[in-house]
Amino acid sequence: MQAPDPPTASTIQLLGAGGFGALIGWYVYYINRYRQGDVQLSDLVTLVGILGGGSILALFPARSDLFGAYGIGLFLGFFGYFLTLVAMVWRSPNFDRDWFLDGRRIKPGTDYVIPAGTRSTTTAMSARPGAGDAPELG
Repeated sequence: MQAPDPPTASTIQLLGAGGFGALIGWYVYYINRYRQGDVQLSDLVTLVGILGGGSILALFPARSDLFGAYGIGLFLGFFGYFLTLVAMVWRSPNFDRDWFLDGRRIKPGTDYVIPAGTRSTTTAMSARPGAGDAPELG
Protein backbone atom coordinates (compact mmCIF):
# COMPACT_ATOMS: atom_id res chain seq x y z
CA MET A 1 0.00 0.00 0.00
CA GLN A 2 1.40 3.36 -1.02
CA ALA A 3 1.41 6.35 1.34
CA PRO A 4 -0.87 9.19 0.27
CA ASP A 5 0.79 12.21 -1.31
CA PRO A 6 1.15 15.14 1.08
CA PRO A 7 -1.06 18.14 0.30
CA THR A 8 0.53 20.82 -1.84
CA ALA A 9 1.54 24.03 -0.14
CA SER A 10 0.61 27.55 -1.20
CA THR A 11 3.26 30.03 -2.30
CA ILE A 12 2.98 31.97 0.95
CA GLN A 13 3.50 28.78 2.97
CA LEU A 14 6.58 27.90 0.91
CA LEU A 15 7.99 31.43 1.32
CA GLY A 16 7.30 31.31 5.06
CA ALA A 17 8.99 27.93 5.48
CA GLY A 18 11.96 29.09 3.39
CA GLY A 19 12.21 32.35 5.35
CA PHE A 20 12.07 30.48 8.64
CA GLY A 21 14.79 28.12 7.43
CA ALA A 22 16.95 31.07 6.30
CA LEU A 23 16.58 32.69 9.71
CA ILE A 24 17.56 29.48 11.51
CA GLY A 25 20.48 28.87 9.12
CA TRP A 26 21.78 32.44 9.61
CA TYR A 27 21.52 32.11 13.38
CA VAL A 28 23.22 28.70 13.47
CA TYR A 29 26.21 30.12 11.56
CA TYR A 30 26.28 33.15 13.88
CA ILE A 31 26.23 30.99 17.02
CA ASN A 32 29.02 28.75 15.75
CA ARG A 33 31.09 31.72 14.57
CA TYR A 34 31.17 33.37 17.98
CA ARG A 35 31.48 30.20 20.06
CA GLN A 36 33.67 30.70 23.12
CA GLY A 37 34.60 27.12 23.99
CA ASP A 38 35.49 23.90 22.27
CA VAL A 39 32.89 21.99 20.29
CA GLN A 40 31.10 19.42 22.46
CA LEU A 41 28.95 16.43 21.52
CA SER A 42 25.97 18.20 23.10
CA ASP A 43 26.44 21.01 20.56
CA LEU A 44 26.01 18.53 17.71
CA VAL A 45 22.91 17.05 19.33
CA THR A 46 21.44 20.54 19.75
CA LEU A 47 22.25 21.42 16.15
CA VAL A 48 20.59 18.28 14.81
CA GLY A 49 17.56 19.06 16.97
CA ILE A 50 17.34 22.59 15.58
CA LEU A 51 17.78 21.58 11.96
CA GLY A 52 15.59 18.50 11.72
CA GLY A 53 14.16 17.66 15.11
CA GLY A 54 10.66 16.74 16.12
CA SER A 55 9.39 20.30 16.39
CA ILE A 56 10.55 21.13 12.86
CA LEU A 57 9.01 17.94 11.50
CA ALA A 58 5.77 18.86 13.27
CA LEU A 59 5.78 22.23 11.49
CA PHE A 60 6.99 20.94 8.13
CA PRO A 61 6.16 17.26 7.50
CA ALA A 62 8.95 15.17 5.96
CA ARG A 63 8.76 14.72 2.18
CA SER A 64 6.54 17.77 1.86
CA ASP A 65 7.08 20.93 -0.14
CA LEU A 66 7.24 22.86 3.14
CA PHE A 67 10.14 20.76 4.44
CA GLY A 68 11.91 21.20 1.11
CA ALA A 69 11.47 24.98 1.31
CA TYR A 70 12.75 24.91 4.90
CA GLY A 71 15.86 22.99 3.79
CA ILE A 72 16.54 25.44 0.98
CA GLY A 73 16.09 28.30 3.45
CA LEU A 74 18.59 26.68 5.84
CA PHE A 75 21.11 26.41 3.04
CA LEU A 76 20.60 30.01 1.92
CA GLY A 77 20.74 31.39 5.47
CA PHE A 78 23.81 29.44 6.54
CA PHE A 79 25.86 30.10 3.43
CA GLY A 80 24.38 33.59 3.02
CA TYR A 81 25.95 34.53 6.36
CA PHE A 82 29.32 33.20 5.20
CA LEU A 83 29.12 34.96 1.83
CA THR A 84 28.14 38.20 3.55
CA LEU A 85 31.28 37.92 5.71
CA VAL A 86 33.39 37.18 2.64
CA ALA A 87 31.99 40.25 0.84
CA MET A 88 32.54 42.56 3.84
CA VAL A 89 36.11 41.30 4.40
CA TRP A 90 36.87 41.64 0.68
CA ARG A 91 35.59 45.26 0.63
CA SER A 92 37.25 46.34 3.87
CA PRO A 93 40.78 47.76 3.80
CA ASN A 94 41.23 46.62 7.43
CA PHE A 95 40.71 42.89 6.89
CA ASP A 96 42.02 40.19 4.58
CA ARG A 97 41.57 36.43 4.28
CA ASP A 98 43.75 35.86 7.36
CA TRP A 99 40.83 37.10 9.44
CA PHE A 100 38.98 33.88 8.60
CA LEU A 101 41.90 31.81 9.85
CA ASP A 102 42.70 33.38 13.20
CA GLY A 103 41.11 36.82 13.47
CA ARG A 104 44.08 38.89 12.28
CA ARG A 105 43.26 42.41 11.14
CA ILE A 106 44.90 45.79 10.74
CA LYS A 107 45.00 47.74 13.99
CA PRO A 108 42.65 50.75 13.89
CA GLY A 109 44.42 54.08 13.57
CA THR A 110 44.22 56.87 16.11
CA ASP A 111 41.62 58.71 14.04
CA TYR A 112 39.04 55.96 14.72
CA VAL A 113 36.61 56.51 17.57
CA ILE A 114 33.64 54.70 19.04
CA PRO A 115 31.09 57.31 20.15
CA ALA A 116 30.05 57.34 23.81
CA GLY A 117 26.94 55.27 24.46
CA THR A 118 27.61 52.83 21.62
CA ARG A 119 27.36 49.24 22.75
CA SER A 120 30.63 47.51 21.99
CA THR A 121 30.71 44.13 20.30
CA THR A 122 32.91 42.56 22.92
CA THR A 123 32.56 39.00 21.67
CA ALA A 124 33.77 39.73 18.16
CA MET A 125 36.45 42.25 19.15
CA SER A 126 37.92 40.85 22.34
CA ALA A 127 41.16 38.93 22.44
CA ARG A 128 40.66 35.17 22.55
CA PRO A 129 43.29 32.81 23.87
CA GLY A 130 45.51 31.77 20.98
CA ALA A 131 44.10 34.39 18.62
CA GLY A 132 47.02 36.81 18.84
CA ASP A 133 46.81 40.34 20.11
CA ALA A 134 43.44 41.52 18.91
CA PRO A 135 42.72 45.09 20.07
CA GLU A 136 39.83 45.67 22.42
CA LEU A 137 37.62 48.51 21.27
CA GLY A 138 35.20 50.34 23.51
